[in-house]
Amino acid sequence: MITKSKKWQLQDAKNRFSELVRKATEEGPQTVTRHGKDSVVVISAEEYRQMEKPLGSLVDFFRKSPLTGIDLEIDRDQSGARNIDL
Repeated sequence: MITKSKKWQLQDAKNRFSELVRKATEEGPQTVTRHGKDSVVVISAEEYRQMEKPLGSLVDFFRKSPLTGIDLEIDRDQSGARNIDL
């Protein structure tokens, strides 16, 4: 579930770091801005671990594809290689 991130100015985030960490843990991602632009997002360790989990191998991806088992005919240009002046 993606929730709207609360925004913190960098100076406030530094001054209230414990609160920032608590809110990231309890309420979800917290965005820290610098000069009015989003700079970093603070997330809980649990959210980070979920993001780090591998989604599976490329082989697994293709095995689970809805196109598995479909006979595709792919036409390839049969003309020879082109000549290049070196």
